[in-house]
Amino acid sequence: MVSVFTVRKMKVKEKYQGLTQPQLLQKVYELGVEYESNSYGCSQCAVAALHEVIGFDDVIVKVVTSLCGGTASQVVGTCGALAGCIIVFDYFFGRPVGRLSREVKIQDNLMALESAQEAPKELVKKYIGKYGTISCSGIMTQKFGRPFYLNDPDEFRKLEEAGGHTDPKKCIDVVGQAASWAMEILLDKGAVGL
Repeated sequence: MVSVFTVRKMKVKEKYQGLTQPQLLQKVYELGVEYESNSYGCSQCAVAALHEVIGFDDVIVKVVTSLCGGTASQVVGTCGALAGCIIVFDYFFGRPVGRLSREVKIQDNLMALESAQEAPKELVKKYIGKYGTISCSGIMTQKFGRPFYLNDPDEFRKLEEAGGHTDPKKCIDVVGQAASWAMEILLDKGAVGL
């Protein structure tokens, strides 16, 4: 589908412009892992990795804060890294507020909504392909054999003991992977250039 509105376009920061696309995707993955290992908050850490390389508005990193842990650490919602990356997509492709109407249904406005959902659908497809789910609890069950209720200190301790933020195949991998996939989609759609 062709976008019915102007897409925001940016280039990667100067220090990353010499990288090839595979090198850049690996760098974004590594940044996601590093942020999640040290700062926690899968939604914010995936977005921080993209922010580090692209340099979009700082407020985007802030507004994804509570999406972590399946939404407010409840573990019942969408993977926070996925949700955060979708908000980054909306920064680039989202339907502008001027396309909303309280008074009349305008087909172009509906098409703008559909167009804005293309990149998120691609990311969801990658999640389903790798994890078979987009839910935090489903991914935790796959990675740990069970979900952990993150708001319970004892449960959080058990997550940490199981390698949640230290094992390269656990939560930090999901965050790095989400950020890398999101970067790939942004590059492929021409929203971000090398």
